[in-house]
Amino acid sequence: MFDQAFKVVLDHEGHYSANPADPGNWTGGRCGAGECRGTNWGISAAAYPQLDIKALTLAEAQEIYRRDYWDKAGCGKLPAALALLVFDAAVTSGVGRAVRWLQAALKVPQDGVIGPATLAAVEACAGNGFRLCADFQANRLVFMAGLATWRTFGAGWARRLCELPFEALQMGVAS
Repeated sequence: MFDQAFKVVLDHEGHYSANPADPGNWTGGRCGAGECRGTNWGISAAAYPQLDIKALTLAEAQEIYRRDYWDKAGCGKLPAALALLVFDAAVTSGVGRAVRWLQAALKVPQDGVIGPATLAAVEACAGNGFRLCADFQANRLVFMAGLATWRTFGAGWARRLCELPFEALQMGVAS
């Protein structure tokens, strides 16, 4: 399941970019802070300022995605479609925030950790997965639309958020 999700997220993230208007491309996490080293395979200089982003290999990126996003967000414990949405959100907005969005959609305490209560709530939604996925994506959209960079990057982000449920559905059917 990780390999499928990784491919989907990578298709959205693309290859090397060093747009100075993107705070993620800066080692200091905001435009003009630190060095503009860019983003490669979706791995940003803001999140990994110690890495040579431009020289990052696909295999190294895959290892980072699995260790720091997929595993930490508990995606392997989730149904395939939901796992993709949580994984993608963890990559773009951080693991803690992604898990809290899931917990908000589940109406359970938001501690940012995939634990027994969260997993039990996911299991209880087994027959209503579409609603859960929609609520999760709505939480993401509200957050992203409130970012100062929405004017610059919002159309691409909105397109991604609209495509992901269809890609998630394909993953769920395929697994």
